Amino acid sequence: MPETLKEKTAKGLFWGGLSNGVLQLLNLVFGIFLARILDVSDYGMVGIITIFTLIATSLQESGFVAAIANKKEVTHKDYNAVFWFSISTGLILYIILFFCAPLIARFYNTPALIPFARYFFLGFLISSLGTAQYAYLFRNMKVKQKAVSLMFSLALAGFTGIILALAGFAYWGLATQSLVYIASLTVCYWYFSPWRPTFGFSFKPLRSMIGFSSKLLITNVFAHLNNNLFSVLLGRFYSEKAVGYFTQANKWNSMGHSFISEMLQGVAQPLFVQVEGDIQRQRHVFRKTLRFAAFVSFPVMFGLSLIAKELIVITITGKWLFAASILQILCIGGAFHPITRLYANLIISKGQSDVYMWNTIATCMVQLGAMLVSYRWDIEIMVIIYVGINICWLLVWHYFAWRSIGISLWDVLKDITPYLIIAAAIMIGVQWVASPIEDLHFALAAKAIMAAALYVGVMWLTNAVMFKEAIAFILKKKQR
Repeated sequence: MPETLKEKTAKGLFWGGLSNGVLQLLNLVFGIFLARILDVSDYGMVGIITIFTLIATSLQESGFVAAIANKKEVTHKDYNAVFWFSISTGLILYIILFFCAPLIARFYNTPALIPFARYFFLGFLISSLGTAQYAYLFRNMKVKQKAVSLMFSLALAGFTGIILALAGFAYWGLATQSLVYIASLTVCYWYFSPWRPTFGFSFKPLRSMIGFSSKLLITNVFAHLNNNLFSVLLGRFYSEKAVGYFTQANKWNSMGHSFISEMLQGVAQPLFVQVEGDIQRQRHVFRKTLRFAAFVSFPVMFGLSLIAKELIVITITGKWLFAASILQILCIGGAFHPITRLYANLIISKGQSDVYMWNTIATCMVQLGAMLVSYRWDIEIMVIIYVGINICWLLVWHYFAWRSIGISLWDVLKDITPYLIIAAAIMIGVQWVASPIEDLHFALAAKAIMAAALYVGVMWLTNAVMFKEAIAFILKKKQR
């Protein structure tokens, strides 16, 4: 029997959650080992040039993955055009950045960046080989296959990074770890995708997608700029160490919210596309995914903020203590990140890539202006302003969602506010109760156990529908 849309979505969420849980666990384990071995400045060297790789990757992908997912019918010619376009663009961009490496090194006053950047930039060139294969897996909601690919690649890259760090390769080891991860992921995408390229190709199929994909491309570039403003400004006006602290804090924050965001990302846009044409059903689906995001995101991210100091000092030692204070602030904003991604996926599924583009550009411009004004102040103040702007911008995202499917702000607040209030109240209460505990290990365990038990208990006592559905689905899986 063919799967229903609800079953396919549940399976996608299950595999997305499982894979992201394993991925974040692997990231945690490998990250702890590497952070103990390497210096803060090693992470800073990677952090200050990451933005160039991210922008180049966006250019070589050019939004065609989402464009293919949005098409009603896709042929071999569509995938083939994306494949050859991605490779051609990736090669051209690598050549440009190869010769621009001295300029990048001069901007940051770090001559060692010249050979390092040229080596690190190989990542987006390698990833261009798998863009079309990933597009196939994404469009067809092959979440399980993507999950296996990610877990295998991260494990292989993690072991590689640890071996090179122990051998004294410093930031070169981090770059090699990244390249191994990308190369392995690309090979896995080829293995799981049945589609194969042919030499008889034409870029004509891209014309029907370029109007949509070009807006996503610009959007992705500005999104990367928004997410990496700190790395650029701190690297220019402060030092590699400052970038290292922020990079480490942001890494832990990303591990937290990515668990939820990536789980939803694997099904959200294709799901919204499949219910296109039925506004009432699309509104129902959006609200349900929104409740699920809030149900998971607020306790996870507020909880990570709660234990940030103990977690950082215990796992990667006191040399990273300053990163813990940054992490606590970032986690507040990270709790809202999955909700922002849902709004964005809804807008994309409606074909309104121009709205998505201009909204992201406006966010980036506001953030850039705020950072240029506040960089003279304390780094923590900059982070607070950055987080505050991103949270407040949810109102702008909601305006466009309201125009698209008629969902009211009151409905959204009813969906997410209970989880927000319950999670925040529990974390504040636990912090107050556990504050006298001086032993870091005992404090970490006490906070984690109390917070988790209280949240589950409140969900149980209030008979929360989302909690009951999650338990029912897990029990059904076990019975199978």
